[in-house]
Amino acid sequence: MTLRDQTPAEIDAAVAAAHAASNAWAASDAVARAALLRGLADALEGARERLVPLADRETSLGPARLNGELDRTAFQLRGFATRVEAGDAFAWIDDPAVAGAPPVGHPHLARVRMPLGPVAMFAASNFPFAFSVLGGDTASALAAGCPVVVKAHPGHPALSHAVAALARDVVAAQGVPTGVFGMVEGAGVEVGVHLVQHPDIAAVAFTGSFKGGAALQAVANARPRPIPFFGEQGSINPVVALPSALGARGAELAAMLAGSISLGCGQFCTSPGIVLLFDHPASDAFTDALARALGAQQPHAMLTPGMRRNFDAGVARLAATEGVRALLPAEAGAGPAPRPFLGQIDAPAFAAHPALHEEVFGPAALIVRAASVDEAVDALHAIGGSLTVTLWGAEDDRADTHRLVRAAMRTAGRVLFSGVPTGVAVTAAQQHGGPWPSSTRPESTSVGWAALDRFLRPVALQDAPAWLLAQQGRPC
Repeated sequence: MTLRDQTPAEIDAAVAAAHAASNAWAASDAVARAALLRGLADALEGARERLVPLADRETSLGPARLNGELDRTAFQLRGFATRVEAGDAFAWIDDPAVAGAPPVGHPHLARVRMPLGPVAMFAASNFPFAFSVLGGDTASALAAGCPVVVKAHPGHPALSHAVAALARDVVAAQGVPTGVFGMVEGAGVEVGVHLVQHPDIAAVAFTGSFKGGAALQAVANARPRPIPFFGEQGSINPVVALPSALGARGAELAAMLAGSISLGCGQFCTSPGIVLLFDHPASDAFTDALARALGAQQPHAMLTPGMRRNFDAGVARLAATEGVRALLPAEAGAGPAPRPFLGQIDAPAFAAHPALHEEVFGPAALIVRAASVDEAVDALHAIGGSLTVTLWGAEDDRADTHRLVRAAMRTAGRVLFSGVPTGVAVTAAQQHGGPWPSSTRPESTSVGWAALDRFLRPVALQDAPAWLLAQQGRPC
């Protein structure tokens, strides 16, 4: 099955339905929103035996991975329902009047939050459940009181249609306005551009490539009335390994890192692409162990032929860069599943080559060797922005460790001190987003319960009437 490029009139109709439902859904209470979110979770789980094989045929991700991803998607939907019931979507601040002249005196103010309106949600290729039609962006926008118009991903069209049909059935069964959920489709860029340009779209949520995200953000900014663009655009997720950690657990860490680099054929936005090591015998042994462990991995086929071609081109670019030495050579086009690539370069050369700071989507990584903490910090700063930085061996409270931690926190939205970055927990303290180019809004997250904050705009009500204050943060 392939997605049909819908006409501008069809896209306009989907947005018009979302706009028509916008006021009613914004004014809905926690009971209605939670019921919809839980109903969607139940529908997904109820159709598991049909949806998982369908997803596997289109993505080759395997039943185990896809069943786990469906579980995560249902968990997200129910989790946002719980957070709505706890009052997160209606949080408000009541600031009673203080008599007297400013600056001490002030009128009665109530700070509430207003749903932005219809959200254009661009589904991702690499998570056909969790970041797709009913993924985290859809769940958080619905929880915030915003209708959603999904732009289906062409990498899993049949699954997108099946999940959208489930969603429409739940919306109809609960008596929710039809336009609260809609979907448009098409492989051409014109469909997405027209959706973002529509004057009734109030915000965009995007998970995908830097190239695609940057182009759509430019469209959102060029509108007569620009709108927020929440883009998660992937990153190279450096892993910084200090000799102390490698000396204690080098072989174990190498095996764990090789598994993370090749997990899902490297098609994770948090897949490690840079391994920053210091000149030390423990780093030499670790490099050998990582090359062996990564060479033993057997990745499955990539999501689409286009992604395989892009991976091969990215690996060729790495291998051809002056100063890069291939430890695991490239094998372009050798069968449907790629072989992992591992290269090595020194830190000053890495910092000097901007092309090396770009994500290669797939099982590829580059070891960057630093002679000092200064070189390591410079390498991190050269990257610009990343979703994650992992720092192994930061247990000692000393000046050099502080410098590395500061550099990691300036570079990434999530800093890990153990484990690997693949795997993003859906929880209250999660931050999935980082400085440009990893995301367009580093102050927001696309994973975790705080994700619904993206779609709520603060409004101060001054000397509001009693009936409006009685809403306690819920729009009228």
